[in-house]
Amino acid sequence: MMPSLYIPRVAVIGLGLIGCSWVKGLREQQCIGHVVGYDRNLDSMQAAQALGLIDAYTEQLCDAVIDADLIIVSVPILAVRDVLSVIAPCVADHAVLTDVGSVKGSVADDVAHVFGAGFARFVLGHPIAGSERSGVEAADANLYRHHKVIITPQPHTAQSALNLVRKAWQAVGAIVEMMSVDHHDDVLAATSHLPHLLAYSLVDTLANNHENKDIFNYAAGGFRDFTRIAASSPVMWRDIFTANREPLLRTLDLFERDLAFLRLALQHDDTTTLMGVLTRAKVARDHFSKILARRAYVEPMKTTTIDYIARASGRPLTGQFRVPGDKSISHRSIMLGSLATGTTEVSGFLEGEDSLATLQAFRDMGVVIEGPHRGRVTIHGVGLHGLQAPPNALYLGNSGTSMRLLAGLMAGQSFDVEMTGDESLSKRPMGRVADPLRLMGAVVETADGGRPPVLVKGGAALKGIRYDLPMASAQVKSCVLLAGLYADGETVVTEPAPTRDHTERMLKGFGYDVQVEGNRVTLSSGGELQATNIDVPADISSAAFFMVGASITPGSDITLEHVGINPTRVGVINILRQMGADITLLNEREVGGEPVADIRVRSANLKGIHIPEDQVPLAIDEFPAIFIAAACAEGQTVLTGAEELRVKESDRIQAMVDGLQILGVNAQGTEDGAIINGMGASGAFGGGNIVTHHDHRIAMSFAMASLRAGADAIRILDCANVATSFPNFVDLANDCGLQLDVQEG
Repeated sequence: MMPSLYIPRVAVIGLGLIGCSWVKGLREQQCIGHVVGYDRNLDSMQAAQALGLIDAYTEQLCDAVIDADLIIVSVPILAVRDVLSVIAPCVADHAVLTDVGSVKGSVADDVAHVFGAGFARFVLGHPIAGSERSGVEAADANLYRHHKVIITPQPHTAQSALNLVRKAWQAVGAIVEMMSVDHHDDVLAATSHLPHLLAYSLVDTLANNHENKDIFNYAAGGFRDFTRIAASSPVMWRDIFTANREPLLRTLDLFERDLAFLRLALQHDDTTTLMGVLTRAKVARDHFSKILARRAYVEPMKTTTIDYIARASGRPLTGQFRVPGDKSISHRSIMLGSLATGTTEVSGFLEGEDSLATLQAFRDMGVVIEGPHRGRVTIHGVGLHGLQAPPNALYLGNSGTSMRLLAGLMAGQSFDVEMTGDESLSKRPMGRVADPLRLMGAVVETADGGRPPVLVKGGAALKGIRYDLPMASAQVKSCVLLAGLYADGETVVTEPAPTRDHTERMLKGFGYDVQVEGNRVTLSSGGELQATNIDVPADISSAAFFMVGASITPGSDITLEHVGINPTRVGVINILRQMGADITLLNEREVGGEPVADIRVRSANLKGIHIPEDQVPLAIDEFPAIFIAAACAEGQTVLTGAEELRVKESDRIQAMVDGLQILGVNAQGTEDGAIINGMGASGAFGGGNIVTHHDHRIAMSFAMASLRAGADAIRILDCANVATSFPNFVDLANDCGLQLDVQEG
């Protein structure tokens, strides 16, 4: 059977590792017919033929390309023009040409010089793959499997030629990415060419040192690893450095500037600046794939899917434990600590992806932040006006809190900031914060429908406003208040119903004057934030899953330690108690302005209720878990006034109703809530596949449903985002009584 790609005649000019590996892979996939090779080295041509990589060779370069359908130019960068000049008279009218060089601008100039500026059948390409071995004998048919190949088409490149080359790379398992010529050369100058230049230079410097014998005798692994690339071909790298001279010089200038900055820090014993460089570098290296996910020359973030297989364990929930730190407080501790004067120490920080996105954003804006390490973070504040323009857009992952609160802070800066996020965040409404910021004088741009990305223009003269929130939203309230730190005059926010007040409490904790009178919050600009210590309590939203799990599972008895019981967050406790849950608050105390307690929960027979609307804003994030409690209750539970749930990470009303129906529960969604007919104390959930829509709270809620499952397993799809708020959820859940298996795909 003929493969979907078949190229009758191929010419390979330059018989080394790169070109021969591509041909070998194509041959194994039966994608090519007759192959002719050419190399200046006769031994290489004979070896390639003996190994079956080529069918024939010729010592006349022009003869190699006669009648070829695809011509692969795999020669040193500075030899490309001469090669093209020789073969040009022999290239067939239908032939497609491509190259494998790491400098595209140079090759593009060569093609234009030889064939003319509009030549359409040359496809510029660059495989990001290699081996410590070289030559014909090192050819590897799998060299490009799961590796990037960058194709840099020009405006005049023929689509048919582009399709042929792309398919030829994909046939050998490569991941093909597109990029402009200029961007490619800038990127490679930074990620490949500069490191090679520095490695050669460092080895040369130390080799000329009179103590070089001891230096090389006692070189540690770091030196060996960094300088290994200096063992590459000097001729090849001389040509690459020469061909990509201008982008390399620009990158070298940046490096020299930062190196001088680092030298000054060492010279003046500036340990804070030194720590800033080191921590930023470590985090950048640790999160390399995340930070550079938009760049085509590196592996993107892992796209591995994670599913939970949840089965009835037959055990009650038991134990005394602490869930991760409060996400809302963790976000705000980084934001206000960064804008404070002095050093803020944070303990109990949630090391989930959402909170880390906020932390990284402030690192990108020049704040020195140490940690996190076991929940401890040290923030060297820069003051309200000390932030610096980030080098790129701030990537905030899945964190709507980060984007909405940062929008308020960015409105007061002197520089432009663009904020982006993942697929889920990119669908969430940002007009609700953009609108009041515009009333304050900020210039805020969003994508269609008020969705991310969000661009906040710097240098706007903000003025205080009196803003009546159209909906009960702590994020919108916080956004306006944070912008008010930079606004002329008084900023007043009035909310229609109580929402979490972490921002107001923390501003006071940092010494900023905030007036709270009933449902109205007032502040004025001109104050200063003073560094403080923050102990982040355990997140009641994370505790809620276990509160529900213990309530619905006979024989359960758990104690959740050091949980935040902020009056604006205890809706889940109030609602569960009205349903008949056995919940006791122990050791109530106040830590850093936030009330906390240990929460003991024992199993109980729950009953359906009409959830009071005044409790909805106080439990807005906990409703997915409350839906599971309602499904296990006796009688009907009715939720109204919760339309906000439809614009969270997912439409949580629809997602939960759909999931409950799959598991056999009589549930239906309404415009602003849901009606759930509980199955009572004797009922059990059926099995099925739950679609989470990448929403961490949907995933964890249905994991708790497995405590009341029947014989069939509940498969919960796409659970990777659980790490955004609860990194150790599976381990903790299994330790206290669940049976969750993780499957990666």
